[in-house]
Amino acid sequence: MRLTALQELLAGIYDVPLAHDVHDFLVTDPHAVALAADVAAVSDEQLLVARDGEDMAIALYVDAHVLARLAEADPLARLDGANLADWWTALEGVSHFHYLAFHAGHDREVSRLELETQAEIDKYVATLWLLRRQHPEHFPRELHRLLFARARIDPRLPPQRAELYRRASAYAGRFCRRMEARLQRPADGTWRDMLAELRRFYRLNETRKLAHIERCA
Repeated sequence: MRLTALQELLAGIYDVPLAHDVHDFLVTDPHAVALAADVAAVSDEQLLVARDGEDMAIALYVDAHVLARLAEADPLARLDGANLADWWTALEGVSHFHYLAFHAGHDREVSRLELETQAEIDKYVATLWLLRRQHPEHFPRELHRLLFARARIDPRLPPQRAELYRRASAYAGRFCRRMEARLQRPADGTWRDMLAELRRFYRLNETRKLAHIERCA
């Protein structure tokens, strides 16, 4: 499975065209990433951003073993417990890349909190969409609990970074809980209205995103 397929999925959901193919920015060498990021250990997924004045360079690292497992068990064909974690790892990286590239193309700064919040929402939305496509007779009520209630933050993270992830997960969880409640009581136009809201939300900055969640969720 090429990461471009995940990017195309997000692009379709949010009506955001592919200005740059994530595959062209993919790196899989952890040693090069460790040197570039000046860290001793590299996570399975990491977005690398470098600035030089007004110029910005982006690369997305995804662990080669994650990509190999996804190639053997393509979640776009069948998503299940065996490939769910790798699906979320790859999807988070693609979400980061696509969101940053889209907003950079509109000359807008992106905060780490909105980047992480959007990634958690993207993981829920894309997974829900895929599971509903593969199992139209079943609504995945367990998805929200798996993604948010059972999420664990790496204890090795610095306290400030760990708190940022907690906040992002909490905001995304509230947003997705409301969406889940609406979609479980389907009515004519429910998904169409939800899709329109998702697309508006995607284009908001951090302040307006968080205000929307506080007001509506």
